Amino acid sequence: MTDTDDLRHQLLSAVEAAATLDAIETIRIEALGKQGRVTQLLKTMGAMSPEERQVQGPAIHGLREAVTNAIAARKAALEADALAAKLASERIDLTLPVDAVPAGTVHPVSQVMDELAEIFADLGFAVATGPEIETDWHNFTALNIPDTHPARAMHDTFYLQQGLDAKAAGTADEKTTFSLLRTHTSPVQIRTMLGQKPPIRIIAPGRTYRSDSDATHTPMFHQVEGLVIDKGITLGHLKWTLETFLKAFFERDDIVLRLRPSYFPFTEPSAEIDVGFTWTKGKRVIGGSGDAQGGGWLEVLGSGMVHPKVIAACGLDPAEWQGFAFGCGIDRLAMLKYGMDDLRAFFDGDIRWLKHYGFAALDVPTLSGGVGAAA
Repeated sequence: MTDTDDLRHQLLSAVEAAATLDAIETIRIEALGKQGRVTQLLKTMGAMSPEERQVQGPAIHGLREAVTNAIAARKAALEADALAAKLASERIDLTLPVDAVPAGTVHPVSQVMDELAEIFADLGFAVATGPEIETDWHNFTALNIPDTHPARAMHDTFYLQQGLDAKAAGTADEKTTFSLLRTHTSPVQIRTMLGQKPPIRIIAPGRTYRSDSDATHTPMFHQVEGLVIDKGITLGHLKWTLETFLKAFFERDDIVLRLRPSYFPFTEPSAEIDVGFTWTKGKRVIGGSGDAQGGGWLEVLGSGMVHPKVIAACGLDPAEWQGFAFGCGIDRLAMLKYGMDDLRAFFDGDIRWLKHYGFAALDVPTLSGGVGAAA
C-alpha cells in the first residue's frame, strides 16, 4: 500500500466514524484546509519531475476527490439525522387554550385594503388584479405616457435586465416582453379594458415599485386605482364617487372636496382631489372645509376622465365609450386615518409597532358595523 493509499484509508475511516457535524468540520480542515494533509500533498507536485507527476498526480487528485465526496455525503447524512431528531422532539399542542398563544394582528395596509373593497363593492365595483412585473407597453405606452416622460427614466423605474437585453437585441415584443416592476396599478386598467367588454367598474389595489425612499416614500408601496368605462360618463360621476368613498372611508359626513386642475398623461381633463381638514391638538383631522379658520387642504387622490387615446389603445371607440379613473396610495390613506407619521415603519417588521397599530382578525370591515373597526 502506498502512502497515498494509506492516507486515503485513514481519512475515509475517520469520516465514516465521525458522529457530529463539528467532527466532520475538524476532519475537513485537517485534510483539505490550507495546511491540510491532502493540501500538502498537492503542493509537492510542483517539485516533481514530469514523469513523477504523471504517476503521482492522478493518485493525489483522486485522493482529494474521494475525501471531498465522503465529507459531503457524511455531512448531508448527519444534517438529515439532526433535522429528523429535531422534528421528532418538537411538538405543538393543539389542545392549548387560544389565550395561551400570542394573538397576531392584521397589518394596517391589509385592513385598509379590506375597507376599500367593502366600500367600492357597495358602489358596484369589482376588484381586479394584474402582474407586478409588467411590459413597457402596459405600464407606459398604452397609458399615453411619451417616451421622453421622466417616469420612464432609470432613476425612477426598476427595469429588469432580461427585458433590457431583449430590447437591445431587437427580439422584444412590446406587449409580451416583461421588462420592469410596475410603477402604478394602471396597467391593470389596461388589461381589464383589453379583456373585458364595457361597462367596466373596477378597483385595482396592489403593490407598486419606484426608486424612492424617505419618510413619505418607499421603494415598494401599495396603491389603489379605480376605473369606470361606460356611455355618458361625466366628471360629475367622478366627483360623486370619490365624495361617497371618502365619506365612507373616514366615516364622516362633513367631508369637503376640492378639485384642482392638474395633468396626467392618461386622463384629460385631470384633477387633484384635495380634502378639507382642521388642526386639533396639533394633529390633522380630516373633515370640514379647508377654507375655514384653522383648516387647510390636503391632497389625497389623483383623478380625471380617461384620455381618448388610452381608450383607443385598448380597442374601444372613444366616441362611444367614456370613463373616469382615480388613484391614491393605500399606505397614505392608512397614515391619514390611523395617525401614523412615518411610512417606513410600515415595512420595518417591528412587532411592537404592529401590535400597537394592527387590527384584530375579527375586525372585518362592514358598512353597517363601520369600516374602521377599532383594533
